[in-house]
Amino acid sequence: MDRYPDEVRAHTALHVVKGAVVRVLGEDAMWTASTYVSGRHGRLTVKFNRKPAPEEIREIERLANQKISEDLKVEVLYLPRDEAEQRFGNVIYDLFPIPAEVRNLYIVVIRDKDGSIWNINACNKRHTETTGPIGGVRLGKPRFRASKQLLELPFDVVDRPG
Repeated sequence: MDRYPDEVRAHTALHVVKGAVVRVLGEDAMWTASTYVSGRHGRLTVKFNRKPAPEEIREIERLANQKISEDLKVEVLYLPRDEAEQRFGNVIYDLFPIPAEVRNLYIVVIRDKDGSIWNINACNKRHTETTGPIGGVRLGKPRFRASKQLLELPFDVVDRPG
């Protein structure tokens, strides 16, 4: 696990967790409002309309750990912004904007075993080459902020899930 710094593992985990969030909670949870990573700790905040049930949180964690154990490839494409938007549409973006003067984007693509996209996002951070080096994730207690319609999902990167 020491091939990558903790923050790189945790940042890559954000992408894996986001894919699991969308699979479990649906397309209503696809827009990221903010992210945070420090060491092995991360937090994903998505626009959402309710507090998830405990079973949903457990399923998000289970699915994320499954994708980590499958050691999926993390592909980083460097594309002109126009081409990235043409190829992938607005799903590459979050709710926080990328400045208009940025003409080229790094697009992070994690494909599932069947070739479908597990997660895709414009992102200029460093990532692991595959999901395996993340190790695993353990989700913390979610916080739903009803007034802002935001769901905060804290997590920790662990050497092995369990």
